[in-house]
This record gives sequence, C-alpha cells and structure tokens, in this order.
Amino acid sequence: MKRFFAFLLLCSSTLIAAAQITHTSKGAVDQNAEAILKKASDKISSGTVSFNVTMVNKDANKKETARMQASVTYSKGKYHVSFKDNEIYCDGTATWHWNKESNEVVINNMSTSEDDLMNPASILADYKKNFKSKYIRQEQNGNAIIDLTPKKSKSYYKIRFTINAKSGIIQRMELYNYDSSRGEYVISKFNGSAKGGDEQFTFQKEKYPNVEVIDMR
Repeated sequence: MKRFFAFLLLCSSTLIAAAQITHTSKGAVDQNAEAILKKASDKISSGTVSFNVTMVNKDANKKETARMQASVTYSKGKYHVSFKDNEIYCDGTATWHWNKESNEVVINNMSTSEDDLMNPASILADYKKNFKSKYIRQEQNGNAIIDLTPKKSKSYYKIRFTINAKSGIIQRMELYNYDSSRGEYVISKFNGSAKGGDEQFTFQKEKYPNVEVIDMR
C-alpha cells in the first residue's frame, strides 16, 4: 500500500483553535475539521487537478523501507498516475495498469474499496461516510492538522491530513498502521486548473499497438 507524509517544522508558538463540537443523533461532529475537509474536498474535486506525490513507507522502527515518486492527474473520480515505468489510468469504472517493462496492460474493474490510498481525493469524497474526523491544531504556517479514524475495521487506525486551512490544498498525509508501520505522502506542485480531456484517463491502444492488453474484467 502506498501512503504519505512529510514532517512539518514545529514553530516556537502554535496557534491552537478551540474545538467546536456539534452533537447529533449520529454522534459528535468536529466543526473545525468538517470546514477544512470540505474545503479540501471541493478544491481537489472541482475540476481537473494535477500534483506530484512522494510516497514513503516506514517500518515499526520508523526506518524507511521504500520510496517512490509519482505524478497524478485527477478529475472527478477519474485519474492518471505515472511512476517508475508504470502508468495507471482510471475512467471511473475501470483501471488500466501499463507496465512498460513487461510491455503489457492489465484492465480491471475499478475497486469499490474505500482504501484507494493512491489518491487522497477518493478518501475525501466520502470522508463523512467512512471516517470520524478530529481537528488537532493549526500550525503557525497556516496548515491545519486533521485526523480521520475509520468507522469500519481497517489495517490502519488513523489517517492524518495536513491541509492549508486558507487554500484547502492538501500538503501531506500520514497513515498509521496497527503493526506500527507508517505510510507517508508528500504532495507538491499542486495545479488546480490543469488541462486535459477524458482520453487521458484511459489507455489509448491505437497509440501503442505493440503493447499486450490483458482484460480481466
């Protein structure tokens, strides 16, 4: 699994916002967290966006075990991810995984799992349904720290988002696993007005006639 995080430098003084909790029939709702998460969800889902991701896995001793960089284009449930001789296309219903080293593309139906951690947008799209949110603090640099706890049992017990409270742009995400390992994403070069049509979210066989296509749908 791929995960994200990059450590914030803590300033000498931290701006702490008072928690605003609303109690409903379904439990307590953290209004501070909800406001920022909605802004982040709107930001990443409003149109076509692109960003770079640095993904790091760490073991229980916080030792780095793997590192990978990827470029992502996302548009309302569709995405294209490019990383180290691989490209993944998703049109919202199916995925095409092109392994350039083996020169083959494997097509699958899009997973219905909520654990699509390649894209933070997929988490934010249904965060109210799948997670409980908690506002932790706002740093002096304007970034808000928000924890999401899954409502159903997962291999992880917490996702921590770092989001710019003013712009709604996600800065990083950290996944806390029960085995004490962690996954981290650092997001950079966010472009909220990226260009491109629907064709960039499907593999274009006609452009690569020599690639073997394996349809597993």
